[in-house]
Amino acid sequence: MSEALTGLRVQPPAPGAVTDRPEAPAPAAVTGRLGTAVEPSGPYTGRRRPAARKARRLGPGRGVPFGRLLGPALLIAVWWAASAAGVLDPRILSGPGTVIATAGDLMADGRLQGNVLISLQRAGLGLLFGVVTGVAAAVLAGLSRTGEYLVDGPLQIKRAIPSLAMLPLLILWLGIGEQMKVTVIALGVAVNMYINTYASLTSIDSRHVELAEVLGLSRWRFLRKVVLPGSLPGFFVGLRLGVTSAWLGLIVVEQINATSGIGYMMFQAQQYAQSDVIIVGLVAYGIFGFSSDALVRAIERRALSWRRTLAG
Repeated sequence: MSEALTGLRVQPPAPGAVTDRPEAPAPAAVTGRLGTAVEPSGPYTGRRRPAARKARRLGPGRGVPFGRLLGPALLIAVWWAASAAGVLDPRILSGPGTVIATAGDLMADGRLQGNVLISLQRAGLGLLFGVVTGVAAAVLAGLSRTGEYLVDGPLQIKRAIPSLAMLPLLILWLGIGEQMKVTVIALGVAVNMYINTYASLTSIDSRHVELAEVLGLSRWRFLRKVVLPGSLPGFFVGLRLGVTSAWLGLIVVEQINATSGIGYMMFQAQQYAQSDVIIVGLVAYGIFGFSSDALVRAIERRALSWRRTLAG
């Protein structure tokens, strides 16, 4: 029986012949993700598959060179227009033209350059000492339990105490000279550097540390390959805040028994109601703050070029 069945061949049905098996229907629309109907394509329908929709951009878009100057330029334009229209009283707020003329006069007699150089020296020294101290404390507290127990508590207490509240004590200890001014600036910078660098250090994934231990990395290579890349984002955040803190501290200390600097120049102008000189000092502070922040941003983009963030 089996041999007889083996020799048989199944013939395909002739065209138009009636068979017992129903024909396979053409595939209907297939439901895709999110319930969207997808039209079939191929030999059954002859329809072309629709082109894929372009993804909607949700990010902030591509950056424009020098785009950050748009906001300050708009602010100056509004100031200029309000001054030209007579909305601003020149005795209270001088116009841009008067401020530019005053800046030219101050530069002609050398007062502006001398005060600017002294202010830059104070801010630079305070920033340098603050960055070194804050980073060293963060590394000590972030990589050692003993260091954390000894360092973190006092710095958290200092974080809660404003630097201005320590001025009387610092004046008592250090006097009213340059040492006190640089110390006030450095304290504000050091706290910002410590908080952000320490937070970045302690947020490094412990699996990276375990991998370094398995690979047998030395202490120096561990610091260079794991700790340094992991702490750089927090370091730059702290550096930006530290630069801002340096300029804020400079403004304060230069108005306390100072005999030079931009703050001293502004304080003297206040005595004679010279609003144009005061605005020149404020513009100088603003230019230095904006330029230093832009410089830190540029260094950050170069150092962290491996990251892809919304900042670009």
